[in-house]
Amino acid sequence: MNLICYLQPGWAPLIRPAPATRPWMDDTPEAFAYRCLPLNIANAHGWEVLSPCGFSAVWSGESDPGAVSILPDPGEDVCRAPVSLFGQGVVTFHIEGLIRTPPGWNVWVGGSPNRPKDGIQALSGIVETDWSPFTFTMNWRFTRPDHWVRFERFEPIAFFFPVERGAIDAFSPRFEPIESDPNALEGFNAWSRARDAFHTEMKGVAATAGAEKWQKHYYRGVDVAGRAWVDDHQSKLRLAAFDRSAAPSAPAAPLRDEPPPQPRDGLASASADHTRRDLARREWLLETAERQRALSSKASAIDRIAGLSGQDFLDHYYAPCRPVILAGEMALWPALTKWTPDYLKSTIGGREVDFEVERRPDAGRDRPDASPLTRAAFSDVIDRVSTPTDGDIRQLSAGTSDANAAALSPLHTDLGALGKFLNPGPSPGQIRIGSAGARTSLHYGLSNSLLAQIVGRSRLLIGPASEVGRLYNRSQNFSDIADIEAENFDGSQYSRLNGAKMYAVTLEPGEIIFLPFGWWLQTKALTMSITATYTHFLWPNVTAASFPSG
Repeated sequence: MNLICYLQPGWAPLIRPAPATRPWMDDTPEAFAYRCLPLNIANAHGWEVLSPCGFSAVWSGESDPGAVSILPDPGEDVCRAPVSLFGQGVVTFHIEGLIRTPPGWNVWVGGSPNRPKDGIQALSGIVETDWSPFTFTMNWRFTRPDHWVRFERFEPIAFFFPVERGAIDAFSPRFEPIESDPNALEGFNAWSRARDAFHTEMKGVAATAGAEKWQKHYYRGVDVAGRAWVDDHQSKLRLAAFDRSAAPSAPAAPLRDEPPPQPRDGLASASADHTRRDLARREWLLETAERQRALSSKASAIDRIAGLSGQDFLDHYYAPCRPVILAGEMALWPALTKWTPDYLKSTIGGREVDFEVERRPDAGRDRPDASPLTRAAFSDVIDRVSTPTDGDIRQLSAGTSDANAAALSPLHTDLGALGKFLNPGPSPGQIRIGSAGARTSLHYGLSNSLLAQIVGRSRLLIGPASEVGRLYNRSQNFSDIADIEAENFDGSQYSRLNGAKMYAVTLEPGEIIFLPFGWWLQTKALTMSITATYTHFLWPNVTAASFPSG
């Protein structure tokens, strides 16, 4: 469905898909606020309109329009500043755009969710935008007099999303005893018992990783028994940005909450030059620091160490963000000898799992254009992974779906503990099984991780975070280059790739590699390969929740 913003000459609204992040949520200990999925979804459930100028305002407490004083920042275009039209302590923003929705759809307009502002409150409205030829305004009302409020340029001033007209009238609300729905009663009681037991368990735990301090059932869309009741559970929204191809004069809204200064008038090219200069300086700093680290072969090499203590791992690798290969830590794991195709098939059997088939050599498996999931019996998938007959590359992961996590759970007893590095508890590694050639696209990690090679051999190409300027990172944490080592890769269009520092590592069965956050990684299975990835370290780990998406 189309959502159109019609523009008059000279209109240049700053509209962006609302980010799920909030500065106050970033500042909570361990960013725990992001564990609340309803909060995250609400944050991103629409588009934000940003203020075109910075200003300060105050209300005297009287009811007339003159009781509000609005002071635009020096140099701002006063024609784009808000005004006081209605009195009653209301500040009004004129939205530069005529929003049009499909027939039968309205637009809800209000303040950006979970962005509180001291002393002033966003007002909300619902507009019939499928027919109305009128633009709408966004209004804020002071909540107390004689209190100056501040709006920065690019600060969100409005938030909107479509709602279907009349849908709410179709609901017949009523109260009923919970016993009238046995499924609801059973689910609630199970959740209540599990919650109480979890809280009791947490009281007795002295130090727990952030990931273990909360139950993730709702986040994963399952009840406490691991059952999914709906097929369309959402844990993330991916709203499209407004297409500006037909409005080249309209500037793009920044995607982050801490935007750079906006170019104005004749200063646009100078500001763009400043931005390029600032980026070049940051890349110079990162690359120069990496070159200095490379002066020492000991500081820059990727060590292979057996018998490393937890404290030495923390001091020399985890805290400095330096990779290391840990040898011998898996020597007693039953999985190293037991996980043959026949054993896997007899243990998991015909349980259905989701797996991926990669047919196009240029389509990154982890990227948005990856092949869709296919469902089949686990035993059939193992046959196709271990002895492929059609040339296709297949891969499945416990992280692909809840069905896979449940199906592969019997294998957890064959995995040992890594108590020197990881928190104990019910968090198994994320198991990945792939045929020869299965790979992950070039990307950088958003958290620290241990990658344990259980079956087969894998080739890893890894690079330090300093290479971000050379690896064409324009989509989330992925490179535009899916596979640097692809046979058909044409590097001529990636001039900055020359000189990128990368390490080639072959991971053998029984070896574990520590991959620090920010380091680049692409992997390829040299044979049928099974790995497990762990992130629940004894020490604070980086959280991806505050990563600036968009």
